[in-house]
Amino acid sequence: MTSLPPLLLGTYAPKIDAKGRMALPAKMRPQLGEGLVMARGQERCVYLLPATEFRRIAMQIQRTSMGNKAAREYLRVFLSGAVDQDPDKQGRVLVPQMLRDYANLGDDIVVIGVGTRAEIWDRKTWENYLADKEQGYSDIADDVLPEVEF
Repeated sequence: MTSLPPLLLGTYAPKIDAKGRMALPAKMRPQLGEGLVMARGQERCVYLLPATEFRRIAMQIQRTSMGNKAAREYLRVFLSGAVDQDPDKQGRVLVPQMLRDYANLGDDIVVIGVGTRAEIWDRKTWENYLADKEQGYSDIADDVLPEVEF
């Protein structure tokens, strides 16, 4: 039996310090593990993935990429912006300047759990995204979750 991947949940508001470091939310540290990967995410956020989950996703994309132009292009952007990180003793990781620029991250950020990954967002961008999507949240539930009983 294969074990289930870690489940990352919740919303946290750490700060990015003057050196570009961010303290990982304490509740996420065990799930993210020692080695983690940061990468460009969709909608201008930064993905934070356990190394094993990052490898699984990369391998999945790679299997389709040779004959699929869109998959090749996605893989190039995804992998070229990915960075291995090991948290320091205080549970901090460096958010590289390239990724901070990509996601427009200042010091006011949120980290959200999205199942097998976490995402780092500029706080204002996240609040706008959430406000924009909340109305549709109820409307699309039947389409997205047809088999799930609540």
